[in-house]
Amino acid sequence: MEATQTNDPKVRELVQAFNALDVDEQLALFYFIYKEMGDSITPAAPGASTVSPAIADGLFNQVKELSHEEQLQLQRDLINKADTVHSREYGSMSDTTKLLFWYRLAQGMDAATIIPMPGNYELSAQSQELMDKIKELDFGVQMSLFRDYVSPMGADAKPGAEI
Repeated sequence: MEATQTNDPKVRELVQAFNALDVDEQLALFYFIYKEMGDSITPAAPGASTVSPAIADGLFNQVKELSHEEQLQLQRDLINKADTVHSREYGSMSDTTKLLFWYRLAQGMDAATIIPMPGNYELSAQSQELMDKIKELDFGVQMSLFRDYVSPMGADAKPGAEI
């Protein structure tokens, strides 16, 4: 699945920096972004014309039913573009619906229905530096960055596949 990259070189650079992190560090950074910036990110996602809360919630509810270990593996699979049923479901969503799904995961982590972050977890220096750069961006650029980050995750649906 190809990313729908913006033409903004700063966004491309930050997406590449995000993707250069190992998978678990990407998950941690994205969680901390939602924790710190979710109140501004999320209102933009549900109101967007291409968002489908029912679809995001449907996949989230499937994830909630998994064990914590399976939930973590599913998130890793999304980033790694593994070919699984859940990754194909995710891959079929619009970018704004994907953002809403990740927000639901962050909410679930806070509620402990999704595997929570270890209480003493601290971002690596590289991730903290990236987060600081993201915080300095204008809101619209942040949204482009997050869409470009989540867009290529997951897997494409295949003919004859469950989705």
